[in-house]
Amino acid sequence: MPDPTSPRSELRSRVAYGPKALALAGQKADGFILQLADLYLTEWMVKSVREAAAAAGRDPDAITICVAALAYVGEDLEHARDQCRWFGGMVGNHVADLVSRYGEHSSMVPEELTEYVKSRQGYDYSHHGRAGNPSADFVPDEIVDRFCLLGPAEAHIEKLQHLRDLGVDQFAVYNMHDAREATIDAYGSHVIPSFS
Repeated sequence: MPDPTSPRSELRSRVAYGPKALALAGQKADGFILQLADLYLTEWMVKSVREAAAAAGRDPDAITICVAALAYVGEDLEHARDQCRWFGGMVGNHVADLVSRYGEHSSMVPEELTEYVKSRQGYDYSHHGRAGNPSADFVPDEIVDRFCLLGPAEAHIEKLQHLRDLGVDQFAVYNMHDAREATIDAYGSHVIPSFS
């Protein structure tokens, strides 16, 4: 793999979650990064990538799987959801593209992914990646809970263990909210040591 910090290096990456992109990742990629932490969808996407790898004659387990998602450590779930709702809105942009390509009720993309964008009314990128994004008002609490890691450190550990059981090798913390330091501190003192 090229060194991305080298001025002569070239690291090509693509972002897509449709069935064709998942198949291509399995056929060609060294790794797959999934930008949500939903257990059902992680299982579906990892399975799709690994089946495509096997069909291409590759070792499916040689593909590194990374989940990158918003993590908020704290006891006040209502506040955490409000701080993290924007993440479901951001993912909703990709989902809206899939719905426009494959249809609302397609066997190509699970309804667990597409159902929540029905009430989406567009997206204003001037609020992108920020807590309080008004373009994310359509995202229900259930989606925030599924796509993110919320709650006390123990809840994060439990969800990360489930993700590991689904074949996830790495987790990247998205930390754009009002509890950045507390979340990083909790990961350093509780979450990461539980996996060492």
